[in-house]
Amino acid sequence: MSESTTPQRIGILTSGGDAPGMNAAIRAIVLAADHYDLEVIAFRHGFEGLLEQNYLQLTPNHVQHILQYSGTIIKSARCPRFKEVASAQQAARHLAELNIGALIVIGGDGSFRGAHHLSQHWDGQVIGVPGTIDNDVYGTDSTVGYSTAVAIAMDALDKIRDTADAMDRVFIVEVMGRNAGFIGLKSAMAAGAERMILPELQRDKPLTIEAIVKHIKRVEAVRGQGSYVMVLSEHQWPGGAVALSEQLEAEHGMPCRPCLLGHIQRGGPPTATDRVLASELGVYAVELIREGARNVMTAMRAGALTTVTMEETWSKKNPLPENLLRIQHEIFNPVKKSRQPRG
Repeated sequence: MSESTTPQRIGILTSGGDAPGMNAAIRAIVLAADHYDLEVIAFRHGFEGLLEQNYLQLTPNHVQHILQYSGTIIKSARCPRFKEVASAQQAARHLAELNIGALIVIGGDGSFRGAHHLSQHWDGQVIGVPGTIDNDVYGTDSTVGYSTAVAIAMDALDKIRDTADAMDRVFIVEVMGRNAGFIGLKSAMAAGAERMILPELQRDKPLTIEAIVKHIKRVEAVRGQGSYVMVLSEHQWPGGAVALSEQLEAEHGMPCRPCLLGHIQRGGPPTATDRVLASELGVYAVELIREGARNVMTAMRAGALTTVTMEETWSKKNPLPENLLRIQHEIFNPVKKSRQPRG
């Protein structure tokens, strides 16, 4: 696309669950747009704001010092009604009325489904920026927010280990990621957890309470009495960490405590990794608009900026890193080799 046909006004919105680093992406988009003499219209509360014409113009003065904050200054929301054809058509009319030629959507796979749906009823450019703590969007090595969520989970696991060691207890820490175990795997490995229950592992061979108890006892037999920390991805056990801990204590006499991290994983200052990633992807989204790209998501793969089609972001799946699984299951497994109890 030549500069003469580049849209002079672009829109942005953040959609779905918020992720640390979304503000850094907003900042990058606004500063890049200003550099290329483009105006930015931000829609509040995601696609809902697009339908309700709830928007504001963003300038560099609005975003200069926001990249250290979590959440999103333009708010986010889920919008089930945007699945309807009438909603996409209404959004297209509103974009045309505002003379917006391109829309950048910051969010996860659900947000990109909405963006793709819009593209079927609007002739403007649609570009995605992956912002979700779950890291479950295909085509990019990491999504904005994932690094921070892992750091928060790791910090919680480190603190829980202290009290677990003091009391020789089993702790079950429930993390987000009901459909993807990236947070669970990486935080478990970083904090030295003895067990992890992840959606990808549950699909092939779901763990039983008997298998969990057997492993806890084997770890104690090998290392002596001490702590045992388990990372549980949400929705991977009936009733979650609370029910599992109650079951272990009531049925097997194991002192056990649950800890649900929940939305804590979405808060706090974004890590440097998330701030830089969001900045690179945000600028790249604006530059892709200038190049005429449409219906693609910005991505970072093997340290290089690239794109994937919007449809691929949800129709394909990123597998868990096989080497991390191997290391955690085989190399770091406390019961892989027979050892004498300490003491």
